Amino acid sequence: MRCVICFESVLPEVNWTNFLLVQKEVKLCTTCFEKFDVITEPGCPLCGRADSSGVCYDCERWEGSSYQGVLTKNVSVFSYNDFARELVARWKYRGDFTLIEAFAEAAQTKYKNYFQMMEADLVAIPLSKERLLERGFNQSDALITLLGVSPHRFLKRRGSEKQSKKGRSERLLGENPFILVKPTERPVVLVDDIYTTGMTVRHLALLLREAGCPEVYSFTLFR
Repeated sequence: MRCVICFESVLPEVNWTNFLLVQKEVKLCTTCFEKFDVITEPGCPLCGRADSSGVCYDCERWEGSSYQGVLTKNVSVFSYNDFARELVARWKYRGDFTLIEAFAEAAQTKYKNYFQMMEADLVAIPLSKERLLERGFNQSDALITLLGVSPHRFLKRRGSEKQSKKGRSERLLGENPFILVKPTERPVVLVDDIYTTGMTVRHLALLLREAGCPEVYSFTLFR
């Protein structure tokens, strides 16, 4: 077996405890595995930011705006360090789709611990047709499939402009780039690869909540 990130050979550990058990396939070498920064004790109870001692400054500002209370909580698997940034670039922008296997076990475990007992609809972040054609896949769809669930299509994107090209003030004052196409009265978990400012998930959460959704969470690989 070879590491899905660096392609070095990976030898599974065999001891008397697991000798008679079926060995699961190891996807990562030790070197790559140790470069992930797993979030074990998130500091901010709202967004999961690890380096905060309580509700972080960004979430305080969100809760003091028109988006107050629209997002119940964000849960993330890893901190978005330099190693993660390079992996996301390879996976999402350079077409190295098999890298999703590097995230599989940790993502499935975190999701199970937080959300599996909740009767919720998993919703992907919609991409524009142009962005989908450019990338070849929707990373949110891929992550939901990785969790063993089919994504729901409750929303769509108005246009193709990237929110990342706008400043925070411009995003807050601008038109919501998403449209609700189907309401739900069940809790929703929005699934994406990265939580950065929280603007995207709050845009979506606002539409869902205004249409009767009782709670909106987000689940992301990186924070």
